[in-house]
Formats: sequence, structure tokens, C-alpha cells
Amino acid sequence: MASEEEIKQSLKLYIVLSRATKAINEVTHQFIQENKVNPTEFGVLELLYHKGRQPLQKIGNKILLASGSITYVVDKLEKRGYIVRTSCPSDRRITYAEISEEGKAFMAELFPRHEQKLHQLTNALSAEEKDQTIELLKKLGLSIKDLSY
Repeated sequence: MASEEEIKQSLKLYIVLSRATKAINEVTHQFIQENKVNPTEFGVLELLYHKGRQPLQKIGNKILLASGSITYVVDKLEKRGYIVRTSCPSDRRITYAEISEEGKAFMAELFPRHEQKLHQLTNALSAEEKDQTIELLKKLGLSIKDLSY
């Protein structure tokens, strides 16, 4: 059984991690919204920009969004001309979302600025500290998958 001190340390870790995530997300979301998309729309555009055409049914899991919301987000992005839907020629049940030329141009301008913003937000850590943090957070995330509740 864990000691009271270990339990308090775990709680402190959770609080510090939550606050850091909140601080980064607030600035990032503000930056994205200043560019006339919301964070969910940006997530879909970023996925399509970097990974190419995706089945609509798979997008939600890849950007951690409920599948019911995907249709709404895709509709909004399609109306703005940033993405197009295409049907699968071999399976009529599958519809793909693909970034349009206008969407590519938008992301080619926005994404490098997004990367710079993230670099500024994490610049308090050295490159070595970033690598350590990445490895530790991966370890934590993977270990949670192994727990059963």
C-alpha cells in the first residue's frame, strides 16, 4: 500500500500536469481561434494536412472527438472550402474527407506559426528536458492503459 507521502506526491503531479496542460491549451486555442477556426476544426485540418485522406468514421478516434460531432465539423469545413468529401469506389459505406487546395494553402500558412507558438510555450525547457518529459509522459500514459478499474 502506498504511503501518505506518495499519495500526496501523486496528487501534486496531477495538479501540476493539469495546470501546465491548461496553460498551453488556453494560449493555443486562442491562437487557433484568432485564425478563424476552432480547435476541433483545426484538429481535423491538421490530421488531413499531414496524414492525407481519411475515412470519416476514423477521424473522431484520431483527434479524440465523439463520432457524432465529426459530421458537424466536416460540414462546416466543407462549406468553407477547406475539405471535400469523396466516396469510396469499392465500399459505398465509406466516405473520405480530404483537404482541398484552399485548405492546404490555409494550413501551409497557419501550421508553421502554430509550431512556433508551441515552441515559445515550451521554451522554458531545454531540448534534453523536453526529451525527458516526452519519455516520462509516454511511460505514464502507457502504464495507465494497463490498469483495470
